[in-house]
Amino acid sequence: MRQPFPRRLRLLAAALAALGVAHAASAALFDDEEARKRIDATNARLAQVQKQLEDRIAGLESQMKNQGLIDLFREVELIKADIARLRGQTEVLTHELEQSQKRQRDLYVDLDSRLRKLEAAPAPAPAAAAPAADAPVAPGAAPAAGVAGALPPAAAAAPGAAGEQRSYDAALDQFKGGNYAAAIAGFQGFVKAYPKSPLAPSAQYWVGNAQFAQKDYRGAIASQRQLIAGYPDSQKVPDALLNIGSSQFELGDAAGARRTLQELVAKHPTSDAAAKARQRLAAR
Repeated sequence: MRQPFPRRLRLLAAALAALGVAHAASAALFDDEEARKRIDATNARLAQVQKQLEDRIAGLESQMKNQGLIDLFREVELIKADIARLRGQTEVLTHELEQSQKRQRDLYVDLDSRLRKLEAAPAPAPAAAAPAADAPVAPGAAPAAGVAGALPPAAAAAPGAAGEQRSYDAALDQFKGGNYAAAIAGFQGFVKAYPKSPLAPSAQYWVGNAQFAQKDYRGAIASQRQLIAGYPDSQKVPDALLNIGSSQFELGDAAGARRTLQELVAKHPTSDAAAKARQRLAAR
């Protein structure tokens, strides 16, 4: 009668074991679901954080781009300010250079005018022999030739000389005023009208000088060489050579300019132009 009891115990134990297994399986299933939920929640949180980070990075990049544009704009403004300052300095230097050139031009014109007056001044005529005291003049007789009734040659030539001077001065005034085209035309007309005038070499020189002022350096060289060929003994020849050398230098012919300046120093060593040529040769 006692045998069935152990069997019951075995059945009960088996049942309990089965319940335990079922509970464990149920617990395992429950734990996996929670883990998945937690993983999903974590993934969602990570996705949210990643989105926030991406948004912040995009904002920072935009700010950096905007800041870069601002910095670039500031640099451009600084460059513009530097250019404006340099342009102002250039204008000041250009004005000072123009004023210096004008002073030099006026000084040279003044010196040229003084030299021309000295060159044009007639040499003092020898005193005429006084008539003998004991040589009476017959009543009603005409005075001897060359005494009181004769007209001096200088006085007879005065109207022509005055016309030359007016023509020369008119062209020179154009040069002083910076009207170089009119000055060139005036001086060329003077040389054509008065090729034998003492002022002709100076007029030809001013033709070349005005062309140099116009930056017509080839024309200036041709005009000064025309002066040297037509008036080789003129006092303007050294200045013409100096102007030729300056024109050659402006044209980029440094070797030709040096040769011209050396020729000037060799042929006219005591001239003012030679002194300037020596300075330029030493500087170059």
